[in-house]
Amino acid sequence: MLNFTHCVPTKFVFGRGAENEVGKYLRELGVKKALIHYGGGSAVRSGLIARVEQSLDAAGIAHVALGGVQPNPRDTLVYKGIELARREGVDFILAVGGGSVIDSSKAIAHGTCYDGDFWDFFCGKAKPGTTLAFGAVLTMSAAGSESSNSCVITQESTKTKRGLRTELNRCRLAFMNPELPMTLPPYQIACGATDILAHMMERYFTSTEAVDLIDRMGEGAMKAVIDAARVAVKHPDDYDAQAQLMWASTVAHNDTVGVGRVQDWGSHQIEHELSALYDVAHGAGLAVVFPAWMRYHMHRDVARFAQFAVRVYGCDMDFMHPENTALRGIEAHERFLTDIGMPITLKALGAKTEDIPALAAKTKKTNPDGTTGGTFHMTVQDIEAILRIADR
Repeated sequence: MLNFTHCVPTKFVFGRGAENEVGKYLRELGVKKALIHYGGGSAVRSGLIARVEQSLDAAGIAHVALGGVQPNPRDTLVYKGIELARREGVDFILAVGGGSVIDSSKAIAHGTCYDGDFWDFFCGKAKPGTTLAFGAVLTMSAAGSESSNSCVITQESTKTKRGLRTELNRCRLAFMNPELPMTLPPYQIACGATDILAHMMERYFTSTEAVDLIDRMGEGAMKAVIDAARVAVKHPDDYDAQAQLMWASTVAHNDTVGVGRVQDWGSHQIEHELSALYDVAHGAGLAVVFPAWMRYHMHRDVARFAQFAVRVYGCDMDFMHPENTALRGIEAHERFLTDIGMPITLKALGAKTEDIPALAAKTKKTNPDGTTGGTFHMTVQDIEAILRIADR
């Protein structure tokens, strides 16, 4: 196990009616004026925004609102949010939504305190030194942005999707009511579960040795997500399944199941290009990329891929031919994705074969040597090969 520092400063308010506690907890932080940031009209039509506003009013906290966040959040709305936050003198950004809304809120919080262009943080020109306080009322179990140190924004003019990792990305507060995702379509629930699993798998497929404790925690969490997702897509009103997914989204991406090890994140970098170009759901893109990534890399660490197959999907171990076990695990993962309604090919996603070279070339290079991925360092040629595996 590697050395690590792990701090999750987020306070979680979890359970039925959690959103009604917003005013109480913001008042404890000394908040005077909040910017409520949300996505489409569903948050308004459902009465959620009204409940949040009533809670703030009861606590004597002034507020303004900015809606319109889209999946794969755009820089154009972030700029509007920064201007509004400065003009109104807000001291807290409250995201009401899923990962896209929370990421947009994080970018607004950082940009409000920065004299330059907030995109500098996402293209590597600068690092945020300070930020406004922010929190979230979570409505979708997926990205884990409610307590992660990451944030992803798309630059609309160039269709470039880039992430930012900093401890300043941690929410101060997260209000988590498992009843709120019950109104989502099954496809969105499935996308969320796929995203949760991918966050765990990016950490699970590591080159670091002697990490069995965290392996076992991650394996248990993945099995719980698989079971809960099967229930939630068929019965969205099942509170227990939604609660499992909601808390899993948090522990999947705040490093609870990822400390002390090399992590990969190559699949995410590849998927970012798919969702930037085609504007597909992040979870759907990961459903296509991750199995192809696994097929391409399994021979480089057969033992770990076989361990995944046995411990997560219950495959029998073939000690004479462990590569067969590894492959059965990948196939089991694909069957699960198909069962919950996810695409597993580029064609099913709506992507085009002729775009593969450009997608591979544009994928963010995360290593000094120009490769991508922490566990398996991938060249542009490797990435293109993975995309061609997915192009079935």
